Amino acid sequence: MEIRCEPADEFPHEVGPEEHFNESVYTNCFDPTSGLGAFFRLGNRPNEGRGEVTVCLWLPDGRVGFSFARPRVDANEFRSAGLTFEIVEPFEHLEVAYDGEVLVLDDPMVLEDPRKAFTESPTAHVEARLTLRAISTMFGGEPSERIERPGEEFAKGHTEQLVAATGHVTVDGVRHELNGAGLRDHSWGPRTWQAPWWYRWLTGNIGDDCGFMLSRIGRRDGDGVRAGFVWDDGTLHLCNHAEIATTWDATGQFPERIEALLAVRDGAGSTVKEWRITGESSRTVPLRNRREGMTTRIAEAPTRWTLGDGRRGQGIAEYLDQVIDGSPVGLNER
Repeated sequence: MEIRCEPADEFPHEVGPEEHFNESVYTNCFDPTSGLGAFFRLGNRPNEGRGEVTVCLWLPDGRVGFSFARPRVDANEFRSAGLTFEIVEPFEHLEVAYDGEVLVLDDPMVLEDPRKAFTESPTAHVEARLTLRAISTMFGGEPSERIERPGEEFAKGHTEQLVAATGHVTVDGVRHELNGAGLRDHSWGPRTWQAPWWYRWLTGNIGDDCGFMLSRIGRRDGDGVRAGFVWDDGTLHLCNHAEIATTWDATGQFPERIEALLAVRDGAGSTVKEWRITGESSRTVPLRNRREGMTTRIAEAPTRWTLGDGRRGQGIAEYLDQVIDGSPVGLNER
């Protein structure tokens, strides 16, 4: 099976016929010195006439800035609700800008009740400007053959790349410089947040020249997906095996400590190379999506990572679960 990844794929694609066609761009980034972290996501659903725009800031003083909007979308472009992604040079250089309001949260767990959080929380004006430049080569693309089962479609094409991030985030006139690293993501094709039964998406940057992505997708009726990559020694190592074990916080529902494994295995199942990773998560932001009677929870957990050889870094652990009878379905992950 061939995978296409061309410069033209950095830009908006022709809108497909699917009702739930989605094209989204995303980046996360962390400054290990200042303690500032952020993620920005813009998703277009032109066949539904709307989009999804999310901004999340982990501020150095411990507070969280958060915004979510569902703007009207008539055209598939990377500009909506104050958030802009500009492709300056495909695979190399991206500019991200945001100008708008955010909630200011002392405790991000108030977002478990979004209505209350959005009506009772104070707000602040944010002006952010970020420059993203490639650290790793690009991962992913659009496969020549369909790889997702009917009803489980989450992206026809999907690319990811580790990036260096520089710029600033100004919150109500207080400017925070950002000089760090993160990961950017671009996907297109049919998507609903209810398609995966559960998943764990771990991303991290280790210093200036190392990083990883782990994708663990659980299915209702089978093992699902275990994959990812590690960028190390100037090489993108494509991993065909992944494991994850989570120690949950006091609520029993959000990650506190993570133990993960990424590995390259040969056709006989023998390990060629592996990386063991541990993470400590805090200030988790719980998000919620509802559609057709289903409730989906997406927990965004800033995480400090340690590789098996002692190298340290930072990133995000994103945990998606369908919620049945008040309980996330992936608590017994493996």
